[in-house]
Amino acid sequence: MKITIIGTGYVGLVTGACLAELGNDVFCLDVDQRKIDILNNGGIPIHEPGLEEIVARNRAAGRIQFSTDVEASVRHGDVQFIAVGTPPDEDGSADLQYVLAAAKNIGKYMAGFKVVVDKSTVPVGTADRVSAAISAELANRAATLEFSVVSNPEFLKEGAAVEDFMRPDRIVIGCDQTSQGEKARSQMKKLYAPFNRNHERTFWMDVRSAEFTKYAANAMLATRISFMNELANLADHVGADIEAVRHGIGSDPRIGHSFLYAGCGYGGSCFPKDVQALERTAQDYGLNLLILQAVEAVNARQKQVLGNKIQQRFGENLSGRHFAIWGLAFKPNTDDMRAASSRVLLGELLRSGASVAVYDPVSMQEAKRVLELDFYDAPELLESIRYAANPMDALVDADALAIVTEWKAFRSPDFDAVKARLKQPVIFDGRNLFEPTVMTELGIEYHGIGRSVLTRADK
Repeated sequence: MKITIIGTGYVGLVTGACLAELGNDVFCLDVDQRKIDILNNGGIPIHEPGLEEIVARNRAAGRIQFSTDVEASVRHGDVQFIAVGTPPDEDGSADLQYVLAAAKNIGKYMAGFKVVVDKSTVPVGTADRVSAAISAELANRAATLEFSVVSNPEFLKEGAAVEDFMRPDRIVIGCDQTSQGEKARSQMKKLYAPFNRNHERTFWMDVRSAEFTKYAANAMLATRISFMNELANLADHVGADIEAVRHGIGSDPRIGHSFLYAGCGYGGSCFPKDVQALERTAQDYGLNLLILQAVEAVNARQKQVLGNKIQQRFGENLSGRHFAIWGLAFKPNTDDMRAASSRVLLGELLRSGASVAVYDPVSMQEAKRVLELDFYDAPELLESIRYAANPMDALVDADALAIVTEWKAFRSPDFDAVKARLKQPVIFDGRNLFEPTVMTELGIEYHGIGRSVLTRADK
């Protein structure tokens, strides 16, 4: 099948590469010439395990191409995937300018029936706006061409996006029941047939329900995270171990173990903006989603937990103090710094007078770019950040270590070497990687999230 992917971010590039891997003829469009140049020169503009190899293999086979030529992209694909960004607007709603711009271009250049797929995460009702934008362009041309707008939300986890796409647990597709909708359903069924050979994974529904499903899924996952973080904060006060609690409640099949890990808050490109967008949609209908408002408030507060613990231990004025930070990306296996908890912690430490040494396996360059924006009002604070060559280098002469991202490389360090490099053996574990009892036996003062049963080596 001839497929066009509009947008080469996480969703678009993964979708295009994986569909090419299945034998389709894929045209990837982006208006960012820098991205296209990187892709045409054999690189990829994002870090996603396994993606670079798939792109290289399919470029060599001629199954995927990258271009900024809008007209060529529209004429290429019988199925047009819109996979552009939908950043939060000032009021928290999803900014649809890039989605609607893509729709207008399709209407401007299409020459035959097109299936237009909303792959971007968009609010309920977006398909109607996309359809109206295409129809308006066709009217300007006095053209009577047919098309159908389909909702096919993505459920990809950054760091495991290729695996998620190639082995999906579900495929959600929303089509209307018109004759054009039936033609679109037939095309989408053909496109996703390779994923349904073992058993049917596709859930067919109306367009608005498909749009809603994506937001509902992310809102539920964000809710679970904030719920556990609330309990973890209480566990610190009452002397309970949140890890023991997690196992206890997760064994209930109605609850399960997934997304029950306490930590220092969620980030990334999806959960924060999708929760806000769903709240904004509710407000448009005169409703208040009280649970989601609490989810967002809890997460904002949770990103301050590590900084608060450090100040409780070392004092509010951290002048002359130096800290090591392991992990900058919002989660492992990505270089994505959007809404990362590390940014909040660094802001608290630097503005309190401390200096820091930071290390992340893949996001150092992206972190430098983002932190320059974060501290545009106080660029002198950037001089208090040292970018370490490796995890152990970051520890040298630090008053304590704070762990923000749960990279596998951080899970089993040489604790003797850790103690030797730190000024004093103190660890603030924002992801609960280590066991408090083990830390105590090693003579390490340990501060986890919701694990205050044993937190001090001298207890």
